[in-house]
Amino acid sequence: MGFTLFSTRINFLIFLLVLSSPCEFIQSPMDFGPLKLTGTTDTASLDFGRMSFRAPFALFRPQSAEDIALLLSFIYTSSFSKLTVAAKGAGHSINGQAQALNGIVVEMDSLPPSIKIYKDEEKGSYVDVSGGTLWIELLEKTLKEGLAPRSWTDYLYLSVGGTLSNAGISGQTFKYGPQISNVLQLDVVTGTGKLVTCSPSKSSELFYAALGGLGQFGIITKARILLQESPKNVKWVRTFYEDFDQFIKDQEFLVVSMDSKVDYVEGFIVLNKESLQSSFTAFPANLGTIVPQLYQNETSSKVYYCIEFAIYDQSHKGVKLDQVVKEISKEMKYLPTQLYSVGVPYLDFLNRVKVEEVNLRKVGMWDVTHPWLNMFVSFNGITQFKDLLLETISSSPFQGPILIYPIKRDKWNSNASAVLPESGGKDEKNLVYAVGMLRSANPNTCTKKCLNEFLQQNLHITTKATTDLGGKQYLPHYTDEEQWKQHFGGKWERFLERKSEFDPLHLLAPGQSIFKRT
Repeated sequence: MGFTLFSTRINFLIFLLVLSSPCEFIQSPMDFGPLKLTGTTDTASLDFGRMSFRAPFALFRPQSAEDIALLLSFIYTSSFSKLTVAAKGAGHSINGQAQALNGIVVEMDSLPPSIKIYKDEEKGSYVDVSGGTLWIELLEKTLKEGLAPRSWTDYLYLSVGGTLSNAGISGQTFKYGPQISNVLQLDVVTGTGKLVTCSPSKSSELFYAALGGLGQFGIITKARILLQESPKNVKWVRTFYEDFDQFIKDQEFLVVSMDSKVDYVEGFIVLNKESLQSSFTAFPANLGTIVPQLYQNETSSKVYYCIEFAIYDQSHKGVKLDQVVKEISKEMKYLPTQLYSVGVPYLDFLNRVKVEEVNLRKVGMWDVTHPWLNMFVSFNGITQFKDLLLETISSSPFQGPILIYPIKRDKWNSNASAVLPESGGKDEKNLVYAVGMLRSANPNTCTKKCLNEFLQQNLHITTKATTDLGGKQYLPHYTDEEQWKQHFGGKWERFLERKSEFDPLHLLAPGQSIFKRT
């Protein structure tokens, strides 16, 4: 049995006295007036990956940022306590990054929802939003004002504070940068219990530390995010390739030469007929012609590649989307007749993965183990990485998409904690590739041995990619300091300095396994 905490200053003192006693002292629900120790920690013991189970001592459901500051300041100044604290948003971590074994998990969704929009035609519109808010909630609210954030993740049911603690990437990243490049200001509670408002011009070291900082320097309780005018409709296009080099060339063409016209670019690997069919779950187009053309027999294992791009409606500027698609596509060298284009509402396009979620829930494949691997790979190394990936996974079935798309290096602020592969020089054309192996382990066919095989494949790919190609994990998962040192590379010393300043006792985000509690 775990406990849910509601705070007042006097009852925090009582709470800390309770912590100094053996856990058996509070194995049943207790009530210390306003401090209610009740509930279960099950929701904080498991995440979307379903591979790590670490039960916290207690859950904390704050009603304000000040509550979080009070909790952390008491723990920081209490010599008898060895507690750690993790912030949990929507629970979509893969390897227990938001868990805290025998510590306290702060459930950010308990913060009162707060979304305040400010319109400024000269300086640009923005929104102040609480860290526990989901991106889908923010989108629905801003759309009512004809506005929307510029940069997204593919899945919108993630918390604002959660994605900003990593980076937040999707098909818009090449144009606007990751979500952390679209933040004007943050409210952060540090590991010492200080609630700080920070920006590029005020407490800038904390501001950049928190962005992509994996929760190591503070808990993001509020963010000020750039907005732009939202389109009403989107033209959503897919083209198919059998040649990887041409697939890469056309992606480069879209994000470099057509970046003023194209608003979203992603791509994925089509491993087989089943992979092709599942990729069209959310894409509202008829599969009648494409399946027999690409897979003429049931046993074919030929690999194809698909580019997915989108153009936002600009009819108010006299721009016709069909004409723009025609002009762009005539410069691309996809398989003959293999272009599919549909028009959808902007909200439906951004929320496209929800359709896939609903479908997966129907067949019992959503709440399953997810041995995912996400990586950034240099432009020069992407072909070798593709060969490494396909060779490694060829020995076992693969259920789930494999995403692969380019982003622009200069859209990332080097002061932020997030890391990209080292630059390989001018021949890299300012591009880095994001690759996502979003595998699902079917509980009906995948045993523990099978899951271990998947994880060994991930480890092999990660080791070879980081050692031979200079790749970097996105949503990284390592277990010792030397691995983390290699991951951060030239940023490691600054990372250590920031940790020493903002969380000197290593209270925060123990699930990342970067630092041990001091």
